[in-house]
Amino acid sequence: MKLYYSPGVCSMASHIVLHQTGSTFEIEKVDLGTKQTETGTDYLTVNPKGSVPALETAEGILTEGPAILQFVADKAGDTTLSPPAGTMARARMQEALNFVASELHTAYSPLFNPAFDDERRNAARGVVAKKLGWIEGLLADGRDFLTGSAFTVADAYAFVVVNWSGMIGVDLTDFPKIRAFADRVRSRPAVQQAMQAEGLV
Repeated sequence: MKLYYSPGVCSMASHIVLHQTGSTFEIEKVDLGTKQTETGTDYLTVNPKGSVPALETAEGILTEGPAILQFVADKAGDTTLSPPAGTMARARMQEALNFVASELHTAYSPLFNPAFDDERRNAARGVVAKKLGWIEGLLADGRDFLTGSAFTVADAYAFVVVNWSGMIGVDLTDFPKIRAFADRVRSRPAVQQAMQAEGLV
């Protein structure tokens, strides 16, 4: 398998899960500005949507982070990362994963827009704070991860998004449970491997 990625963005969740499962894979960096890969390939021939991640498999190219995360975990038979289909554990993981993808990630995205003035950025931070509040509430019962005691693909994705906070001015002071969660996830060997490979540590 080959993962097409850009350092530190949402594709890092897939990178983490590939390491976590012990999968055999290679990586190819994509310049999201030029849509060129590090080997000179026109990335739009890989993924016409132009976004990362994309995963090249023997069965074809798969795009969209949540699909890739579940595919990699399922293919590896890792029922902790991605519980068996038809179980409440799977539904809870997908519930958390969908929240991260559709609510948390999209709340952070406007803060990367350099055209935003202070008023719009402050409004966007307010939206982010509400989304973070939901996660803080989940973690308030003492659980280590979003769905309980087990690290799932949803946690990998949530970590990547929360990890953007410092670079775009999102203050996590009021979210001690999230800060502790991020520290726990960051310390995992698979996370360190992915971050090192992407030049982030």
